[in-house]
Formats: sequence, structure tokens, C-alpha cells
Amino acid sequence: MSAAAPTSPEAGPVTVLFLGDSFVAGVGDPTGLGWTTRLVADARAAGTDLTAYPLGVRRNTSADVLARWERETTARLPRAGRTGLVVSFGVNDATDGDDGGPRVAPDETVAHLRTLLAGSAERGLDVLVVGPPPIADERVNARIADVDARLRAEAAAHGVTAVEVLGPLLADGAWTAQVRDGGDGAHPGAEGYAALAALVRPAWRSWLAGLVVPHAPA
Repeated sequence: MSAAAPTSPEAGPVTVLFLGDSFVAGVGDPTGLGWTTRLVADARAAGTDLTAYPLGVRRNTSADVLARWERETTARLPRAGRTGLVVSFGVNDATDGDDGGPRVAPDETVAHLRTLLAGSAERGLDVLVVGPPPIADERVNARIADVDARLRAEAAAHGVTAVEVLGPLLADGAWTAQVRDGGDGAHPGAEGYAALAALVRPAWRSWLAGLVVPHAPA
């Protein structure tokens, strides 16, 4: 296995919070790993001193994540080392609300990410954004695609890496079959989450390496 984040004499402990929805929580995976714990396991196997907190909440929208991120983060800030946030939301924003439209309008979803990124920057917290995955509903997926593009553009404006998973997962047989046949039309099983982890892994390794080795003074 290639190293997720190479260690060095300057490396210190790292804390990562995964903030988001039921996909962050790994709902539907009988192994209990989801995509977040698979990435954490890779990093620890490579020798990274990593403490991780998967903080996914079912049905959470971007508004819900924004409302709790500071409290969740403050409660888990370590006494030493650096802290980063992996943020992933958007599917619940795009699902039907009471009026038949999306639960959260796309402009509001983007504004929520903008506020979170600005707040994270003020606190010196690096962020990695993981885009929303597809579900077994073409109409909702069209909304997710719009939200995903907007979120990635907003992240780029802040100099933050954002990983697109929507298109690749729509083309992934394991993901689409498990979401379609899994019972709720949204969550995959272990193979689907493994595919999602594989898509995020390259960006995760690069981002985590930047946390492990402190930035040089300006």
C-alpha cells in the first residue's frame, strides 16, 4: 500500500472531522466502514498519527451542517497538532421539500458552504470538500449535478480542493446497482462505499499530507 501521508521528523498529530449527512455516516454499509473509515484506515496503516471523527447525521442539509460545525469542531480541537475538516453535503438539499421544490435552494447551499469555508479559514482549519453522490432518482440527480457544480466552483474560489464523485459513481456499476436495489434508493452497500472511497482517496492523501507536515513559516 502506498503511503497516505508520509511521516517526517516534523510531522505531528492530526485531527480530522468529517462533517455531513448519512453518506458521511456510512448508512447502508453492513461493514460499518462507509467511505470515511476506509480513508482513515489507510492513513493509520501508513503510520499517520490521526484522530478522526465521522460526524454524519441522517437527513442533514447544508443548513444543518452549518448550524453545528463550529460547536462540533470546538468540542474536538486537540491540545497539539493540526485540525482539518472534510465536508460533504448536498443530496438532502436537492431532495423534495414540502413545496415540491428542493429542501434547500442551490444559492443557499452555496452560501452555506461559503460561510463555512470563511469561518474555517479564520480559525486556520484546512478543508477538503467532497461532492454529493447520486441516488436512484434521475430528477433529483439533475438537481444534485447543479448543486455539485456550484459547490466545486465556490470551493475553487476559496482555494479549497473539491472532489467530484457524482459523474464517476453514476458510471460505477456497484454503486448504481446497490443504491437501486438496497431498499431506500439512496445508500449503497460495502462495494459502493469502497468505490466512493477510491474516488476520494487521491485528493485525501494529498490534503492529509499537508496537515501532517506543518506549513513552513511565511
